[in-house]
Amino acid sequence: MRRNRAYAGLDRFRLLAAFLVIAIHISPLETINGTGDFILTRIIGRTAVPFFFMTSGFFLEKDVLDPAGKRKEFVKKLLMLYGISILLYLPLNVYMGYFRETLLLPVLLKDLLFNGTLYHLWYFPAAVIGAILSGVLIRRFGYRKAFLAAAGLYAAGFLGDSYFGIAQRVPVLRLFYENLFAVSDYTRNGIFYAPVFFVMGGWIAAEGPKAGQKQTASCLAGFLAGMALMTAEGLLLRNSGIMRHDSMYLFLLPVMYFLFGLLLKIRGPRQSWARDASMIMYIVHPALIVAVRAAVKLFSFPSALVTQPLLLYAAVAVLSLGTGLFCHVLKTRIRRRQRGRNRKQCLRRRAQTGLRAWKELDRENLRHNVRVLERAMPPGCSLMAVVKAEAYGCGGAQAARCMMQAGVRTFAVAALDEGIQLRKQEVRGEILVLGYTHPDRAGELRRYDLTQTVCDYEHARALNAGGRTLKVHLAVDTGMHRLGIGLQEADRAEEILGMKHLRVTGIFTHLSAADSEVPEDRAFTEEQIRRFSLFLDELFRRGISLPAVHIQSSYGFLNYPAEGCSYVRAGILLCGADSSDRIYKARKLDLRPVLSLRAKVASVRTIGPGESVGYNRTYQAESRRRIAVVTIGYGDGYPRSLSGAGTVLIRGRRVPVIGRICMDQLMVDVSAVPETEPGDTATLIGRDGREEIRAEEVAGEAETIVNELFSRLGRRLRQVWV
Repeated sequence: MRRNRAYAGLDRFRLLAAFLVIAIHISPLETINGTGDFILTRIIGRTAVPFFFMTSGFFLEKDVLDPAGKRKEFVKKLLMLYGISILLYLPLNVYMGYFRETLLLPVLLKDLLFNGTLYHLWYFPAAVIGAILSGVLIRRFGYRKAFLAAAGLYAAGFLGDSYFGIAQRVPVLRLFYENLFAVSDYTRNGIFYAPVFFVMGGWIAAEGPKAGQKQTASCLAGFLAGMALMTAEGLLLRNSGIMRHDSMYLFLLPVMYFLFGLLLKIRGPRQSWARDASMIMYIVHPALIVAVRAAVKLFSFPSALVTQPLLLYAAVAVLSLGTGLFCHVLKTRIRRRQRGRNRKQCLRRRAQTGLRAWKELDRENLRHNVRVLERAMPPGCSLMAVVKAEAYGCGGAQAARCMMQAGVRTFAVAALDEGIQLRKQEVRGEILVLGYTHPDRAGELRRYDLTQTVCDYEHARALNAGGRTLKVHLAVDTGMHRLGIGLQEADRAEEILGMKHLRVTGIFTHLSAADSEVPEDRAFTEEQIRRFSLFLDELFRRGISLPAVHIQSSYGFLNYPAEGCSYVRAGILLCGADSSDRIYKARKLDLRPVLSLRAKVASVRTIGPGESVGYNRTYQAESRRRIAVVTIGYGDGYPRSLSGAGTVLIRGRRVPVIGRICMDQLMVDVSAVPETEPGDTATLIGRDGREEIRAEEVAGEAETIVNELFSRLGRRLRQVWV
């Protein structure tokens, strides 16, 4: 925890340094006060890039077991960013005529190694060379001698930069720099400029506690004194006219030393957004300068954005920060997704150790399905997650808790015991029991705070007679003839709504053919909806205040979305599956499968022509075949009707099920996957590589529906959440 709170000052200054770099390239105070702009951009601003170098050097050495390996990874990352930046600015280079240079190849090599292909990209080759050179110096000579060597290079550098007028007066130095500038336009590069700051950062990291013993007051005093001296130095050099460039000052080294020590004193949580945003701001701000200027010309934006440098700076700074924050959010989401994938892979590997067969359940896909359904619902409508039959085989209470974390507050089950089990597993919110509960168990309904469906008038009377106040939903039979009071029983419905011990919090019906596109079935469904609406109108006419109303189950929601109610009772859709491929769906949603079914290959053997496999010898080989035994059977819920008809994925390829499926095993022909070996994972439902076996496909081959297929997956199967 302490380490996580140690470098907040560095993170915060990264952002300030990025704003200073933008100021260097715009000169925001130029039209207001030339001297003030020089102090801001050519003196204060010159702390920005050395700070980046020192920070990199610090973390390349801080608590690193393999500094050389860490430095190698750092260089790879820089080269990748450099390549991306070159590609980003390629159109601008073309527009500016960069590739019309007469000696293009020498110019290109010089720019790639030292200058950068655009004015600000020199940072990347400088950082790469500086990181490598400083690493060599540190490993060969240690920090003290490495610093002296790097400081010597820096001294040679500032004679070609801020103190160039002095070097010109010495013939040998003048000749040296003339030849040097034929190779690199500036001494502000990875040889003369960057190494000393990398070494300083690394040396501070290596000193550890000793570096932290300096008092904040002494660091602040040293920094302020250094800045005062560097300001005087810069103004003196400017007035003397000897500066070729203005990046390298004598007093820059002590300023950076004390500034870095001061920043290390600032404690607080790490701010990754500042780290990411500052780098993006550095890379994109020249493009945004061009974009703002182009916008003024093309879209008649205020010309002051171009003519007033301070306004241009403000616009570019805000746009750069916004771009940086956007990229940080994008990176965070990508990393989170990658961590999720890595976590899933880890859990899968763990699951595959010691298990014979299991259901693999995807938390993120379940949450995704919740979000998709909720976004598709009309205003005022909530999701009632139907988790009966172990959430259609997709995890029961664990699935409910996962959805509860995603914001679901209403659930439905088929039986009282299912509701009790959810409560015991700490599932909160309303839980509606859709099926019949015997009145003798009314006390349990109250004890576990469950809402009971009133199945008919007699059921209501029996529940009310128990003398305990119960929450109930009233079912109305509009044509399915399963549960509910009849359409002609409005008087009885009114009586139920007024019963002393029943608190009616909902009223609903069920559409019996909402998944059919047959015209007669659609007409019947629309008639059910009409009847239910008339029934509600009759209750309303009698002065009854209607409770929550719900009519849509999964396919009622997809095919009759205009029927907005208080709840949508979604079940199989939450699993990311359809009941079958033949189901009619007026709307298609981006739902993802939650359940995969996997097992292990127990044995692999070769059989010859004429040999049989499994019970009753239903499969006989016509040629030499390679057979694998998979550790799952109809005792685990895999349909026996798929004997000789099903397929399985092994190593990302489909192989056929052969012979009769046994209670505990099944056999597949892996002749097309000869590398199959014991311990391999077989996928019966789900994805393996690019191939996928969908649950709807398996249900169709078994001549059933996914609801039945999933709910029959047996208790012997372990549930593995990924």
